[in-house]
Amino acid sequence: MKAIIILGDGMSDYPVEHLGGKTPLQAANKPSLDRIAREGRMGLFETIPDGLSKGSAVANLSVLGYDPATTYNGRAVLEAANMGVALDDDDVAFRLNLCCIENGLIKNHSAGHITTEEAGEIIRSLHMALGEASGEMPVDLHSGVSYRHLLVLRGAAASPKVKCAPPHDHVGERAEDLLPTAASDEAKATETRVRSLMTRAEGILKDHPVNLKRIAEGKDPANAIWPWSPGHKPKMATFQERFGVHGAVISAVDLIMGLGLYAGMDVVRVEGATGLWDTNYEGKAAACLKAIQDHDLVYVHVEATDEAGHAKDVDLKIKCIEMLDDRLVRPILEGVEKLGLDVVMAVLPDHPTPVSTGVHVRDPVPVAIMRPGDTPDDATCFDEEQARDGSIPFMRRDDFIKLVLGVTEKHGAGG
Repeated sequence: MKAIIILGDGMSDYPVEHLGGKTPLQAANKPSLDRIAREGRMGLFETIPDGLSKGSAVANLSVLGYDPATTYNGRAVLEAANMGVALDDDDVAFRLNLCCIENGLIKNHSAGHITTEEAGEIIRSLHMALGEASGEMPVDLHSGVSYRHLLVLRGAAASPKVKCAPPHDHVGERAEDLLPTAASDEAKATETRVRSLMTRAEGILKDHPVNLKRIAEGKDPANAIWPWSPGHKPKMATFQERFGVHGAVISAVDLIMGLGLYAGMDVVRVEGATGLWDTNYEGKAAACLKAIQDHDLVYVHVEATDEAGHAKDVDLKIKCIEMLDDRLVRPILEGVEKLGLDVVMAVLPDHPTPVSTGVHVRDPVPVAIMRPGDTPDDATCFDEEQARDGSIPFMRRDDFIKLVLGVTEKHGAGG
């Protein structure tokens, strides 16, 4: 049986006083998500095991049934795969954010959600000034989408054993207290190299034409680079090798598309997919319906709810949930019925991003799975509370993906 997984990044939350003690999921008008819960079964899923980073890379690895303890090597290597950046075994890739730092504090992790075009100009300037093709630790910078970019340190001297702070988890804190720090003696040279790049970038960004224009327009400048989540490229078995399943992934985010590539899935790119509230929901729905006709699994990822959580904007988060429901989930449900396909429908977040804190947490997430022929449980709507009372036993590791696919794994998830 075919399967579609729809993931609203960071969609789950805690009760909000402003909402009368409801979570954004409970407050939102979301009849299509509620239908999947009502006609299916619900449960909870631990996507972030204890001791691992509370990030989307770990969580989405878990959602796809990989053991992040053995396959997680930082999110940057996954983003590099989607960006077409080839990595040698010794290379260390860092996610590189363009940030805004004001009065020594991290004002935001996204340089005011700088546009991809503006960011591309900045990264090109930084690469010309900081990129080095030779030496003990050559440097490459690669532009991505909006504030999300890539720093690669090449050669055996580079080490991924550097403690880095995800900037979205430290908004309002002193940047000086959060600088990359070696976690072992072998990483001291990498710490020195990365900190030097950050310092040199400040001078370039201060007077960059893109930033001067943004300041004149009352926008936050991209006045700092912030490297984090370093790692070597991972070794992962593909979905075809593990399950005999031909999959496709739809997302606006390099991390998710890169994960799909390592998993051997086809990446479906949708024009107008932004990773924000204004993403092309209808385009993603149409792409999903096309892909499910010649794939066994389609994984549809939407980032907007996570960004609203980071912004601590409860009204925007509710709006993003409602847009996901009406403009993505509804047309997919209707389209599957028109196609006459038997499809397992699963919806979930990868992790909570509570609007009260604006940072990821490791709490289990609500899951609803609607499988043709299954007997529904007592859930009437899709939210955190009803998932706790659902009939699906508590899920860990690869429980979720095996339940969705209804298959037994052929080989281990690590390789």
